[in-house]
Amino acid sequence: MPDDRQPAPGLLSTCIADLMRPGVAAATRRLIAAACGAEPRIPAAQTCCGQPALNAGRRADAKRLLLRMARLFADCATVVAPSGSCVGAIKKHMAGLFAPDEEGAAEAREFAAKCMELSEYLVERGFEPRPAAKPLTIAYHDSCAGLRELGIHDGPRALLAAAGHTLVPLEDADVCCGFGGSFAVKFGEVSAHMAEDKCRCALAAGADVLALGDLGCLLNIEGRMLRRGEALPVHHYAELIAD
Repeated sequence: MPDDRQPAPGLLSTCIADLMRPGVAAATRRLIAAACGAEPRIPAAQTCCGQPALNAGRRADAKRLLLRMARLFADCATVVAPSGSCVGAIKKHMAGLFAPDEEGAAEAREFAAKCMELSEYLVERGFEPRPAAKPLTIAYHDSCAGLRELGIHDGPRALLAAAGHTLVPLEDADVCCGFGGSFAVKFGEVSAHMAEDKCRCALAAGADVLALGDLGCLLNIEGRMLRRGEALPVHHYAELIAD
């Protein structure tokens, strides 16, 4: 049950959700509101968290963007994002760019400590999704960042099952889809082969939908599916449990 004494968290919508898949951000907003009984705080001025700059070696830019986001969400006790990639980068990499006594270091560490991936937040809150209007058979792909940096595996699957969906095994569910941010640009041919393998496994699973928890993976796999002419939908798990 929602705890009225706990303030609503902030929603870090992420760049890809904002620009390419706003339905994921909308579903995340509804789920947070249902879990805590209040609308999340969504700063209109939020931008990129700094992960692409970090991946490109532009550490000063990454620190600047992270600190900007930390200040935008300063009055939130918790910040939730539908992205293991963003949360993993913030918690495991970017906050550590600051020297202990550097200006902004304490703000960056505090921000990192309160960031959570959506399924972590929902499971911690004991959230129970409503039964799905149309239960589906779902294969689940584990994003690299969520699985390896945050240890997210059971949470999204449990939420999908609680909504009435049936999970079926996905071969190589924990193998990278080939996105990897700038990896897909720098090594396009390798990335395409990896995405092709992921599509092959997803189609062989016999599911109605391929679900996952990171938007970079979503766009990469969905794009490859479309190029193949396949009709298998690819969805963020938030879209499936928000119904």
